[in-house]
Amino acid sequence: MITKLNLEDILFLDIETVPETQYFSDLTDTKKELWNLKSKYQRNELSAEEFYERAGIWAEFGKIVCISVGYFILKGENRQFRTTSFYGEEINILKDFKNLLETHYNHPRQLLCAHNGKEFDFPYIARRMIIHNIPLPSKLNLFGKKPWEVPHLDTLELWKFGDYKNYTSLKLLTNILGIPSPKDDIDGSEVYRVYYQDKQIDRIIVYCEKDTIAVAQILLRLRGDAILTDDEIIHI
Repeated sequence: MITKLNLEDILFLDIETVPETQYFSDLTDTKKELWNLKSKYQRNELSAEEFYERAGIWAEFGKIVCISVGYFILKGENRQFRTTSFYGEEINILKDFKNLLETHYNHPRQLLCAHNGKEFDFPYIARRMIIHNIPLPSKLNLFGKKPWEVPHLDTLELWKFGDYKNYTSLKLLTNILGIPSPKDDIDGSEVYRVYYQDKQIDRIIVYCEKDTIAVAQILLRLRGDAILTDDEIIHI
């Protein structure tokens, strides 16, 4: 039962990704051809170069520019939700995130939670760690684990209630559940421009942390708990 989960045992997270290079022309000839093959069924009438701005959604052609995390601190009737972010060079982001998991979230009862995390965030982080020769932390190493042993919560999966045909975006779910929208500045389609052209990583961090907060709010609503107020949210 979701209501039996200890909120302090859950690490909420969201990632933001971009193509590995700013321009398609920066790729090697081999990588260009591989991108052409990978994307040809998604591009419609666009060329491989025109479609390249969307390459960040594939771990093989993208990179992580921000991982935001959030966690609950509960003291009697008082609660806080604290958020912080890892950003900079991708390899350092991944090493710092791994250190957090191994230092503070290494117990079997502790869980990772994201929206569409099982399809995107968790495998993306794991793949990028392997690409960088970073050994996987136990929370991301699923080899040999039975389904009920996987330490991952996914608010999209919880909302599906077994309906695997349905996809509900974070923006839609926050709207229908009466949660303040995290999409008040940029959305995912603009991260490429904000990162490479505007060079405003601070906006991406704010956006990523708001998504992390939204995931926590959704879980609270699914549990029947009151959502967080502004004064309960602490940015570290």
